Amino acid sequence: MNSPPWRKGKKLVHLDLKGAPPRREYLYQLMDLFSCLGADGLLVEYEDMFPYEGDLKLLQATEPPAYSRDDILSIQNCAKCKGLEVVPLVQTFGHMEFVLKHRPLKGLREVPQCLGTLNPHREEGVKLVMEMLRQVVVLHPDLHTLHIGADEVYLLGEGEESKQWLATPGHTVEQLFLRHVTKVAKAVKEAWPHITIIMWDDMMRNMSHETLKVSGLVGLVQPMLWDYTPALDVDRTVSLLEKYCSAGMSELWAASSFKGSTCSYTCVTNTQRHVDNHLQWLKVAASVSAGINLQGIALTGWQRYDHLSVLCELMPVALPSLAACLQTLIHGQFSAEVQGTVGEKLSVSSVEVKEMGRHSAEESSFAGKKLAELIVELSSLLNSDDIRFFDNGMLVRGWFSPYQRRRKLVNPFFIMQIHSQAATYLTALGQKVDTLRNEMVHLYPEQTVDEWIEQHVNPVVTPLRRITDDIEACLEELMP
Repeated sequence: MNSPPWRKGKKLVHLDLKGAPPRREYLYQLMDLFSCLGADGLLVEYEDMFPYEGDLKLLQATEPPAYSRDDILSIQNCAKCKGLEVVPLVQTFGHMEFVLKHRPLKGLREVPQCLGTLNPHREEGVKLVMEMLRQVVVLHPDLHTLHIGADEVYLLGEGEESKQWLATPGHTVEQLFLRHVTKVAKAVKEAWPHITIIMWDDMMRNMSHETLKVSGLVGLVQPMLWDYTPALDVDRTVSLLEKYCSAGMSELWAASSFKGSTCSYTCVTNTQRHVDNHLQWLKVAASVSAGINLQGIALTGWQRYDHLSVLCELMPVALPSLAACLQTLIHGQFSAEVQGTVGEKLSVSSVEVKEMGRHSAEESSFAGKKLAELIVELSSLLNSDDIRFFDNGMLVRGWFSPYQRRRKLVNPFFIMQIHSQAATYLTALGQKVDTLRNEMVHLYPEQTVDEWIEQHVNPVVTPLRRITDDIEACLEELMP
């Protein structure tokens, strides 16, 4: 049974810029595509790509280079021309790794070993996040909505100051969380009364209706309930939304995922997995009571699980997934007709990036398609058993084991075969990597390109090179 189309407010595409910020020209192309696919806005998580100034300049990434102030304004102008609202996301409690990793700010961590959680007892911490927010708001002159994060506040309550605070009868970790978020939200409202505040919901999920009702957040924030799983529990999700509503927070948001939520090191997106997530969200939207005012849905596309984790899928390989997910929301289903619509919009024959092909040679294709194809091809080669497990094959284990290498007790006839095969793989990989690099550098900074190759290619290439080097050293001694 099909669900009604998503008619609950805005559809925001999440741009997670940490680690792989698209070059400005490519970002313009992406915004044009997002608009054509049915998006209404962007949820932009700048992190260290924002051009902070003054005492906060240390937060700004130097590699890859952060966007300039002119870039930020130009991006907003482009978005406005495409009918896309820009909603900045600035973390103010959890996931502050990009802030608290810096030595001058390490004293503001809740606990020394957790770089993501801000100590909620230090007034300097509140001043820090408010200055971050101020600089972002100033550089967004048409701003109406702001996301203050506050998800996954790990180890909250474990710091020494928190333990002292919690020792007072009646004090709880829940209250500790609410106390800080309420303080930030009130400060935002006092500074910019016109701004709507969104926050992630996960830290409030286990709180009682009564706790939420007296939290001080009612009327201040709009919770965004996130769930990225293809088997999202519809009844549980509806129940959570109803609980928030009954506590007085009737204006709510949903958050789905089109990439970056399968595994921390996933390289190629699986469209069906993410479409299934959106089909479940459609069921949720169709099941909530009339009192719940869903403001919209953010289609998240994480680039890293956190600031210090590896890169997830790059945007080009996820665009078929994004297109399929947006069209699924618009049509209320993922029928053959919807898949055909996606194919026409992207000029591809399949919504799965591994099989996308193209409709016809005459049609233009989506921005970044060539890079997506190269990533799929190279990933397939890197993950082939012949290459990934080359040093576990019979020839290597039988005639060029670590024991034989150290003692150079080898049969030249066999190790020359091993060398020939390894060299063939290295040549094939090298050619594909060069082609990929040349294409990727047009869309992303060189640092992103270097990181992607080091993350995905080097672990496979390095053992092959080690084998060929060792064989050459052996042959040099053994052969006349």
